Amino acid sequence: MKSGRTAPEVIRVLVSDGTRIHTQLLADALRRDPLLEAFSPAPHSPDIVETAVARHIDVAVISSRLDEEPLGGLDAIRKIRGLCPKMRFVVLLDSTRREAILASFRAGATGLFSRDASLESLSECVRKVHGGEIWASSEQITVALEALASTPAVRAVDANGLNLLSERELEVVSSLAEGLSNREIAARLGLSQHTIKNYLFRVFDKLGVSSRIELLFLTLSHTASGQQPVQDVRGLEKGMSFASCQRAAEHGMPRAQIALAKMYSEGRGVQKDPMSAYVWYLICEKNILEMKDSIGSEKRKMAELLTTEEILQAQKLASDYGKKPAQTTALNFAQRPPATVKA
Repeated sequence: MKSGRTAPEVIRVLVSDGTRIHTQLLADALRRDPLLEAFSPAPHSPDIVETAVARHIDVAVISSRLDEEPLGGLDAIRKIRGLCPKMRFVVLLDSTRREAILASFRAGATGLFSRDASLESLSECVRKVHGGEIWASSEQITVALEALASTPAVRAVDANGLNLLSERELEVVSSLAEGLSNREIAARLGLSQHTIKNYLFRVFDKLGVSSRIELLFLTLSHTASGQQPVQDVRGLEKGMSFASCQRAAEHGMPRAQIALAKMYSEGRGVQKDPMSAYVWYLICEKNILEMKDSIGSEKRKMAELLTTEEILQAQKLASDYGKKPAQTTALNFAQRPPATVKA
């Protein structure tokens, strides 16, 4: 008797480790995972790009060193991203130097795999990156955060002082900062995934970032005096003392944690303390990632109790929430017909 469950999706992986023998070893290791289908083209940029496009690769695992260039693999990643923007990338790092880590993130990698890691963990890395997660050590994340904190913040205004990001673009960025995938953002805003991708490309261009991780770090990093982070915390900061903001942050409110970090970084209501600001940004980032996992699990449970029509209605209500006065929004929830639980 058939269970009715669909077979797990096979992830198509491209592997290139600079030399043919090392590439083959990694590909063989990945093939031990039944959910991974590994392709190992010749370790030269033109062959890698051609295979990535022709084989409809999901995740590319590419050495930072390629074509006898220390960072030649990153050039290949940029070329592939231009042709296949949905593809995800893991960089095999030959160096732990700060410059190599930052260059990998800027090229578009969401996974950094160190040479001293076990081969068994590479398949887990690929699966995590394919699922939209970031694979990097705490030290590598710290390098990226420190680089962003020491870089002048990008001012999202044009020559006339108008906000460069539209209201819809801000909604997309705020959803991204919550850890949502393109699919989840599209469902929340009632748009197609293709439209969300286009919004993100425009935001990348306006803010001068090259990847989702840079954009995420930008929303959590220290901003210039008088500037707000993309994820709006002005509503929290107005009328809230440092003590009340701290209590809310300690109770796990991400927006309060961002607001508290800003207070520390700017010395508002408390002595200026960059270390404490940095700690609260890290706590907020960890909190958001944990919330994403928990929310995703609970959403799936609730979706199983609803019909497709009710799921679509719920997505529309969520999309409209906050666009109307609170009283009107509450009335809409109260007047909607009771859900029909699936048998």
